[in-house]
Amino acid sequence: MRITETGDLWWKNAVIYCLDVETFMDWDGDGTGDFQGLAQRLDHLAELGVTCLWLMPFYPTTDRDDGYDVTDMYGVDPRLGTPGDVVELIRTAKDRGMRVIADLVVNHTSDRHPWFQRARSSLDNPYRDFYVWRSDPPPDTSAQVVFPDQEDGIWELDQKTGEYYLHRFYAHQPDLNVANPKVRDEIAKVIGYWLELGLDGFRVDAVPFFLETIGNGDDEVDRLGDPHDYLRSLRSFLGRRAGSAVLLGEVNLPHPEQRRFFGEGDGDELTMMFDFIAMQNMYLSLARQDAGPLAKALQDRPPIPPDCQWATFVRNHDELTLDKLSEDERQEVFAAFGPDPDMQLYGRGLRRRLPPMLDGDPRRVRMVYSLLFSLPGTPTLFYGEEIGMGENLAVPGRLAVRTPMQWSPEANGGFSRARASRLPAPVTDGGFGPEFVNVRQQRRDPDSLLAFVSLLVRRYRECPELGWGPVDVLDQPVTQVLALRSAVDDAVVVTLHNLSPDPVTVPVDLGAAHGGHELVDLLQEAGCSLDDRGRTGVALEGYGHRWLRVMHPGSRHLV
Repeated sequence: MRITETGDLWWKNAVIYCLDVETFMDWDGDGTGDFQGLAQRLDHLAELGVTCLWLMPFYPTTDRDDGYDVTDMYGVDPRLGTPGDVVELIRTAKDRGMRVIADLVVNHTSDRHPWFQRARSSLDNPYRDFYVWRSDPPPDTSAQVVFPDQEDGIWELDQKTGEYYLHRFYAHQPDLNVANPKVRDEIAKVIGYWLELGLDGFRVDAVPFFLETIGNGDDEVDRLGDPHDYLRSLRSFLGRRAGSAVLLGEVNLPHPEQRRFFGEGDGDELTMMFDFIAMQNMYLSLARQDAGPLAKALQDRPPIPPDCQWATFVRNHDELTLDKLSEDERQEVFAAFGPDPDMQLYGRGLRRRLPPMLDGDPRRVRMVYSLLFSLPGTPTLFYGEEIGMGENLAVPGRLAVRTPMQWSPEANGGFSRARASRLPAPVTDGGFGPEFVNVRQQRRDPDSLLAFVSLLVRRYRECPELGWGPVDVLDQPVTQVLALRSAVDDAVVVTLHNLSPDPVTVPVDLGAAHGGHELVDLLQEAGCSLDDRGRTGVALEGYGHRWLRVMHPGSRHLV
């Protein structure tokens, strides 16, 4: 393939890095991360090889849900900086070769948002229909709540007006009514505003909830029409305002249902979606030391339009959800990686980071990140993964994995010079604390996890077939090994990952067309040759991993 093609569809071979400004770097010393601090640390991300920065919500908020309870979609939380600071951050990031996207939280607002304050002031207020209301007492909806430890239903009584409002998440987050054309107009204006300030797209929060019409009357539903037509119109608007901007959607649904959010075969709705199914089955495979579940999840991916892409990840900013596994499968993963009930959340997920789940075993940690970057799709890192940060289980709920970034072994991990009591969350302590895990020390260590992840990023960027090629699971008899072949035109990379501690030799058969070709290892000084029938055996150590570029006579790849 022509390397120039990767510039048009930049998201198909990007490296995305998610961070919360509040916990990344405090520059003014008040204990809260800020845009000035983030700007000062952009060179770390550029050196790592990040090509797209994903900012978690930075809007004004009551901070009851870590920023996802927005009170002004056009503003910037004054603790973090000003709109001018955001523009400076975006400009500097682009100078370093990074695009910037941000969370678009339009399924709901805070109950302190001016729209909702007006909506609840009277039954006939013009903003009343910005939200979804019912006058009669709702039935039992406990089975529909997202946070069963906090809520017992999805309708909340508003004492002032005597009606109930819809909230799919917390009661202090009333859902917006997308059936109302005025709400749709406001959402378009929000998108347009931030695109004008330089954003390259959005990570769209809770897309299926955003599009649902629960609680709407028949007339409203008819007026809206197919909700996917609305999502299509948002994508079209995005394209008109910024042709290369993306919509990266959070759609935790089975694969067949996800395809519809890509626009079926047309590719005119979401640009990208997180592959929750592959992620959950990856953990099941790790727990079993059997590549089968992950291989099946990859093979079961539905075909998607050529301009669309899957985003792959080891974990994100929420709980590590396992909700698409069966109860027995989920219990297997809990037993392997979170046996203590305090490590689990909502009965469906884990509130842990990867290195502690793997007992800090560097072989396993490196194998998993090598696996991430080799999966067909676009890898997404959560801040601190590049150095192997751990969670702090003393912090409640999902916030256990959102602790301050660890820059140095100094006080507060070099995140802030303020008193520890002023930080947004306690710094992780123990063996994964900043005394042992930090950027400063790993930058100078060629054998560090940071150096290894940087190498993975470089090799991934040099191998666009990993992002562009179709899924091809190689048939081979070693069940603990995932063997993938990624190919576009004459460019072929074979990746092998051993999920077990036992050394193995994997038979690789690429067919007679590759007879006599060389396999050059992209991660270490090694390689081997294919015989006349395109076959060889590749040795893997326990938790070993190999990326092998197929080199044919006359190949011009740099290896």
